[in-house]
Amino acid sequence: MTTAGTAATAGHGPLAGVRVVELAGIGPGPFAGMLLADLGADVVRVDRPGGSSLAIDPDHDVTNRNKRSVIVDLKSPDGPARLLDLAARADVLIEGYRPGVAERLGVGPEACHARNPRLVYGRMTGWGQDGPLAHRAGHDVAYIALTGTLGMIGAPDTPPAVPANLLGDYAGGSLYLVVGVLAALHHVRVTGIGQVVDAAIVDGAAHLTAMIHGMLAAGGWQDRRAANLLDGGCPYYGTYETADGKYMAVGALEPQFYDEFVRLLGVEDFADARKDPTRWGELREAVAARFTSRTRDEWTAVFEGSDACVAPVLSLREAPHHPHLAARGTFTDHGGITQPAPAPRFSATPTAVRSAPARPGAGTADVARDWDIPRLATDLPHQGD
Repeated sequence: MTTAGTAATAGHGPLAGVRVVELAGIGPGPFAGMLLADLGADVVRVDRPGGSSLAIDPDHDVTNRNKRSVIVDLKSPDGPARLLDLAARADVLIEGYRPGVAERLGVGPEACHARNPRLVYGRMTGWGQDGPLAHRAGHDVAYIALTGTLGMIGAPDTPPAVPANLLGDYAGGSLYLVVGVLAALHHVRVTGIGQVVDAAIVDGAAHLTAMIHGMLAAGGWQDRRAANLLDGGCPYYGTYETADGKYMAVGALEPQFYDEFVRLLGVEDFADARKDPTRWGELREAVAARFTSRTRDEWTAVFEGSDACVAPVLSLREAPHHPHLAARGTFTDHGGITQPAPAPRFSATPTAVRSAPARPGAGTADVARDWDIPRLATDLPHQGD
């Protein structure tokens, strides 16, 4: 991997020394870039003139933390050449255009590999690089709908519940792109040959259901919502409203955990109902009634320190203050923004939030120097403050 000119990231995370070019976009691409940057890579985001398309102040776009930004107009006469200069010195390039767009701009895999045969070229799309829908527009909810994952979530008598864009964009998209990039980097290390990583959200979201498909084939999973052990169909694996309109989450699957759960909840009469689905309706009603008798905080105190596998359902603002998450430093404050800390953790190469979200173009001069690309800094477009 590249080792020169990495002063901005040296010693921070296991990917220190790896150079990444991220063509700016929204959704899974920036999140994948953030993960690589959190792990120590020197990630340079290539912004188009006009900056980010995310409708918030760039200073609050946490997915651009630990990165640097340059501005390159790929539609200008020398724009592709500037990008190829970056690709020539990079280990990884990630882009999230529709299939064929990067090629039309002159910065597709063939052009980049002509300059740098070792380059890992990561492509992030919803539908993939081929197939009947490859050139169609789409968003997270449509991708997970097609793969069967959306249809698994929610109550049977209501529309499927939309899990924000976490399941498609980030789990099925960003994380699979990063896994692919890291695997391809290993291949480069062994063979010296770069390649293209085709990360499609439909592929990743479908892959996440591997265990469920196995259970379905074995007759251990019903192909409908809230009818199974892990989808809310089971009364001791789900959520319940409390007296103050908040919620508790219950996951007392194993017998020993279930026994502790019914004891602490005060429904010992249902100790034998765990394996009797004919009593599940009755059990659910009893559990729901008990939870509505106290507030969320009162029930939290009841189950505190137990192995009943019960936890309060916290909001985004509440979560960082939970004693366990606070003790682990699961969240961190940087630049006045409370945000998740980098994950996972490493014993020898610890990670950290090193810098605030990069403003569009603000790193151009530094990247030109560190990556030894003098012309990147010539005729600089307007830079962020």
